[in-house]
Amino acid sequence: MSYKVLLPQPILPDGDDFLLKHGFEIVRGRGFTEEDIIADIADCDAMIVRTAKITARILDAAKKLRIIARHGAGYDGVDLEAAKKHKVLVTTAGGANAISVAELAVFYMLYCSRRFKAVMNHCMEDYRYAKMGIRKTELEGKTLGLIGTGNIGRLVAKKAHFGFDMEVLAYDPFAREVPDYIRLVDDRDEIFRTGDYVSLHVPATKETIHSVGEHEFSLMKKTAFLINTARGSVIDEPALIRALQENKIAGAGLDVLEKEPFDPEHPLLHMEHVLVAPHIGGATLEASTRSSVACAKAIDDFFSGRTPEFIVPELRELL
Repeated sequence: MSYKVLLPQPILPDGDDFLLKHGFEIVRGRGFTEEDIIADIADCDAMIVRTAKITARILDAAKKLRIIARHGAGYDGVDLEAAKKHKVLVTTAGGANAISVAELAVFYMLYCSRRFKAVMNHCMEDYRYAKMGIRKTELEGKTLGLIGTGNIGRLVAKKAHFGFDMEVLAYDPFAREVPDYIRLVDDRDEIFRTGDYVSLHVPATKETIHSVGEHEFSLMKKTAFLINTARGSVIDEPALIRALQENKIAGAGLDVLEKEPFDPEHPLLHMEHVLVAPHIGGATLEASTRSSVACAKAIDDFFSGRTPEFIVPELRELL
């Protein structure tokens, strides 16, 4: 029997090749809107999801679906209650994009430290001001504060400490042990009070959504930068906008906003001390290749009677 795997969006050839080599039939979807997926899903046993939102309506229509493999580390775009109701397992490509996201977090730190957006905005009209009048700083010797010490957070810490001789503090109530170049703190507020750069590395959950807001910004140094390569919903965006407008913090590097695709009129897109990108953290060739293969392998493991490596914790009871 050949199991059918729906791809609402293409994956990289390595993932396709893995599925075909292991006897799966690939169903190339007509698109990744809710209606597109509902039209394609009825006869499919598995699905690999990139940016599509998987709603209760989709899962109601997925009569044969047994597993969803998320092409990334996050899974907040999948209705887990509906998945549980229909006994559909959900996996992630845990760790596959960690290097790419960690590198991007460091890039945002560098970009912010040199005030690159402001420099480029002014360099043609006032070269001397752009060169000398805009305050620019080094990463060397600064303090990095991490919220979350998973795969990505630890890689950011490693690159910051060994690459730039930064002191690294972290808050993570779930961390049992960390490398010796990370100093765990028990007081979450200490991260915001102390960090010259505060980098967020937590999933979007009931506990973390809007968990970085007015209180946290009031603690931060006026010279500090906020970096977010996790999920936009972790930040209270109106509070961040106010903090930036009132110069309570120096700026921000944001790979994510709460609503994606972005509203072109969003205030954060038009601030000189803020860099925003359209969620490109894991969008490298290498990370996408690893994610595609990881998703294909999870599906093969499941239908071969093996336990997939990265199962969403809320759904482990389905095994």
